[in-house]
Amino acid sequence: MKIIKTVLFTCILSMLTFFSANAQDTPKFVEMTIKTSAVCNMCKETLESSLALEKGIKRLSLDVKTAVLTVVYSPKKTTPEKIRMAVSKVGYDADEVLADPAAYEKLSSCCKKNNVTH
Repeated sequence: MKIIKTVLFTCILSMLTFFSANAQDTPKFVEMTIKTSAVCNMCKETLESSLALEKGIKRLSLDVKTAVLTVVYSPKKTTPEKIRMAVSKVGYDADEVLADPAAYEKLSSCCKKNNVTH
């Protein structure tokens, strides 16, 4: 009986050590970049204000010249896939995720991908 208790205790201690070590491996915040279909400063304002409300996003900034959105987020609260989907729901492409058609139609004409005046 004492051997079983010792083995059980060792197993529990090993599991706690494993989970504790893995929890520390997750960084508090991660930075990612997303290529968007944004074309102007209105796009920048729309994306930054809309995504600032998304759970887990700490900071974001769109470089209008390159259309690259830089996002700092908590991997404990969100994922890159969720962030790309949030960009899509605002009306913009996000890497390989295409803009939600209904949201895209609501964008100002200056924010449309095919607008050649920019």
